[in-house]
Amino acid sequence: MLTKKNICFLGAGNLAEALIKGLISSESVAPGHIFASDKMSERLIHLAEAYEVKVFNKNFEAVRDADIIFLTVKPQDTSGVLAEIAPEINHGKLLISVAAGITTARIIDALKEAGLKHFMPVVRAMPNTPATVREAATAICAGPGAGESHLELAAALFSTVGDVTIIEDESLMDAVTALSGSGPAYVFLFMEALIEGGVKLGLPRETARTLALQTVFGAAALARESPKELSELRSMVTSPGGTTMAGLKKLGEGGFCEIIENALEAAAIRAGELAKGK
Repeated sequence: MLTKKNICFLGAGNLAEALIKGLISSESVAPGHIFASDKMSERLIHLAEAYEVKVFNKNFEAVRDADIIFLTVKPQDTSGVLAEIAPEINHGKLLISVAAGITTARIIDALKEAGLKHFMPVVRAMPNTPATVREAATAICAGPGAGESHLELAAALFSTVGDVTIIEDESLMDAVTALSGSGPAYVFLFMEALIEGGVKLGLPRETARTLALQTVFGAAALARESPKELSELRSMVTSPGGTTMAGLKKLGEGGFCEIIENALEAAAIRAGELAKGK
């Protein structure tokens, strides 16, 4: 499905690099079929040297011979990039956007304003940073005009760096952004807190770090592999009157679950604001 496709990345940041690495490592696409453009020449030099992909200083040059276009720039830069590439968009190309908060309708409108005369299929995606170690959680949804084949193609691409979930309703992508897009940062903060707590209790920092990271990794692996509900797994660790119960009681008193829910709500609201150009 992918071996003969030319794929270009508009924006050569960490996510683009993770996807490029995943595509090449999985042998889905040869380096010569991957293009990248960026305003930072050092990033292009790095990608060319590390992965032997083709690099361009101009976005419109990168998309000219591409079959699949990844929009991997910051949300605030999408309009300018889309205006630049619109004259080079012809029939048969697929655009996949990972710009947080930017709707497919907004992308299509920007292309039309820049002179695009025909319709272009757009798939919106929200991967997360564990893509760099091929453990991403990616959600994708089809914009107007994008069909089953486009979703299958996008899923095949993102599956090279982790798991893929299809979202039927694009309005839910802000919630996805808040949960899995921003989620790694919440987990990192939780791990930082575990480490600092261990240090305050007298553990050497490196020991606390090793224990915290493996604890989170192990708990996630157990939750993923076990048929039990999370509440059941939590109960397995929590003996009546024991140490875990004492800790959970403190988390409950501090409103731990409510804080997480509020954090997701704030992130989702911000994603909606980005969609409106705020």
